Amino acid sequence: MTASDNLIDGRSIAEQIHRETAERIGSLKARGLAPGLTFVRVGEDPASRVYVGMKERMSQRLGIRSTTEVLPEGATEGVLLELIGRLNADSGVHGILVQAPLPRHIDAARVYKAVSPDKDVDGFHPVNVGKLLLGDTTGFVPCTPAGVHELLIRSGVRIEGADVVVLGRGTIVGKPMAALLVQKARHANATVTVCHSLTRDIAVHCRRADILIAALGVARFVKADMIKAGAVVIDVGVNREPDSSVKTGYRLVGDVDFDSVRQVAGRLTPNPGGVGPMTIAMLMQNTVRAAENSIRAPTLDSRT
Repeated sequence: MTASDNLIDGRSIAEQIHRETAERIGSLKARGLAPGLTFVRVGEDPASRVYVGMKERMSQRLGIRSTTEVLPEGATEGVLLELIGRLNADSGVHGILVQAPLPRHIDAARVYKAVSPDKDVDGFHPVNVGKLLLGDTTGFVPCTPAGVHELLIRSGVRIEGADVVVLGRGTIVGKPMAALLVQKARHANATVTVCHSLTRDIAVHCRRADILIAALGVARFVKADMIKAGAVVIDVGVNREPDSSVKTGYRLVGDVDFDSVRQVAGRLTPNPGGVGPMTIAMLMQNTVRAAENSIRAPTLDSRT
């Protein structure tokens, strides 16, 4: 296998998922239901505008009815919670995504808890977090860990019995990623180690990993000498690195030193083009599942 042959193409796999999602959307529309997804953004953070724009365009392409609610940077937490309450009550909205980061004066945990678990397509509500830990597949899994899981499965990577090292213990990627892979379930049953900023000898842990998932948020942290020959390396990181040769003055790089690691790894994701497209694919899939669930949910009349 040459260095170019060992790349895991996230864009291609995401397209497979989009085709499957589009078929499910078609089935819903044949029953008179158009899946609805609402994005909530507070302020004009440039990165947030870009990310929401990408998700909006994919929603439109697939046939998901999407809207975006934008509040000013100084909006109070109460105003945001009131908006979420209205969206929770709107039967035409099946998924709600509150774009991070939120302004510092807003308690993000309280906001995510306010979103109905049935519409929490980001998978951040405590109910969905608990379901993930319990192995209850009726909940929504955060989109990036779910996307990484699908990358591994659809690339034919054996997870069962593998030594997996997750770099980063964040609530968006690290912790849910570990919870997914350690489950007693198909495409799981891994032995998972979670490393973080206070882990001693991180390189030692990395070198024994069959699968290494880097989500530290440190540019080019993972070097070739930290990788076991033939290991699978998944780069989740998105970091800005100064670069005067480009118009923006910076370029986006991952947590993995790609050029060196690709010579050692058995399989690895490019960055960009690896995990990013999968995150959006899983968001669309979660939204469609939320719409499907709304049909299955009992009505008030059926409960009386």
